[in-house]
Amino acid sequence: MIKLLIHFFGDEEYARPRRRIFYLVLILIVVADFFVSRDSAEYLWDRVPGWSAVYGFVSCIILIFVSKFLGRRVGLMRREDYYD
Repeated sequence: MIKLLIHFFGDEEYARPRRRIFYLVLILIVVADFFVSRDSAEYLWDRVPGWSAVYGFVSCIILIFVSKFLGRRVGLMRREDYYD
């Protein structure tokens, strides 16, 4: 069982099914957020369905771009043969 699972996630042959499953899970998370009770929301944006999914996605994208900027432009990342 674990061998099939590793083969599914590691093989390039299954890239399209993996991507479809990933998108399906993302859509299901956003759709499930429409069924959550919003009675105890403290802020206005907490009442918007799908807000937490969008906020999390945008936060991850910003985190990736900031880390790439710090690594390449500021000089935190070194070449592979830096210590050779």
